[in-house]
Amino acid sequence: MSLNETRIDIPAEHVSNIFGQFDHNIKLIERTLNVTVVPRNEGIKVIGDTANVEGACKVFAELLQLAERGNMIDEQKVAYTLSLLGEHKEGSLVEIDKDCICHTINGKPVKPKTLGQKAYVDAIRKQMIVFGIGPAGTGKTYLAMAMAITAFKNEEVNRIILTRPAIEAGEKLGFLPGDLQSKVDPYLRPLYDALYQIMGAESFQRNMEKGLIEVAPLAYMRGRTLDNAFIILDEAQNTTPAQMKMFLTRIGFGSKVVVTGDATQKDLAPGTKSGLDVALRVLRNVDEISVCKLTSADVVRHPLVQKIVKAYDDYESKANKRTKRVTKNEGR
Repeated sequence: MSLNETRIDIPAEHVSNIFGQFDHNIKLIERTLNVTVVPRNEGIKVIGDTANVEGACKVFAELLQLAERGNMIDEQKVAYTLSLLGEHKEGSLVEIDKDCICHTINGKPVKPKTLGQKAYVDAIRKQMIVFGIGPAGTGKTYLAMAMAITAFKNEEVNRIILTRPAIEAGEKLGFLPGDLQSKVDPYLRPLYDALYQIMGAESFQRNMEKGLIEVAPLAYMRGRTLDNAFIILDEAQNTTPAQMKMFLTRIGFGSKVVVTGDATQKDLAPGTKSGLDVALRVLRNVDEISVCKLTSADVVRHPLVQKIVKAYDDYESKANKRTKRVTKNEGR
């Protein structure tokens, strides 16, 4: 193995951003690619095996372009850039970063952050119905909400309808105080949070009073025809097959639908089929319907969440294999 030494120029104004707090980003690159990074005036020196140094140069070039575009270089961006390099995937974070959906009320741009999220956003633009399936933290609901608000502001749709089944997450809450709206609001809180962040509380309240934005439990959708609307069904894994069929047959002309869910986090009663699972099987060959499956690689929350999701996936995969072996042995 021959050692290679390469100098990379990094403008002084981007050094602290690319290095990260306490050089955290640099240490992650060093551990992953087995190289040594030495700071130098107006740049860095990368030392290591030739192939690894070339990989590090590609990573730093990508991070520098992101920094020049005004992005904060956090651990998620560095880790994902490294994973794209390791898996030899086509595409780059710089290309993904060019796709700005909208801005939050504070002026922060809302963009896809992974190839999976980019494919999800593109599918929403092109198709009438999109299923976004994936674990927690992959941006399924937030990106769909951003697309809905953008379509509403651009007058592509007349209203936004957000709905989800009102089911407790594995616990019984008992009787809740207040009127009907007060009772269902806790179940719809994640949708409100995204609306407030992107649209602003005042704008949301004003449009809600006009009936242009509706946030309601799934049961309220029965018997309606929803024309010229952007409709989001969140937590779809907690629907029954009858509820899912009811929802999908509400869609009218000029509408766009996004159905999001995480098949690993069902809160249905034991033995109850998930409407999401059934719909994916029934509709898999229907045109104008896309299914985007996000994975742990698309998690954009704290990097620890990505590790937790992967650990649970591995655990459940092993448990399923053990169950199949036991069932097979009992059948003999």
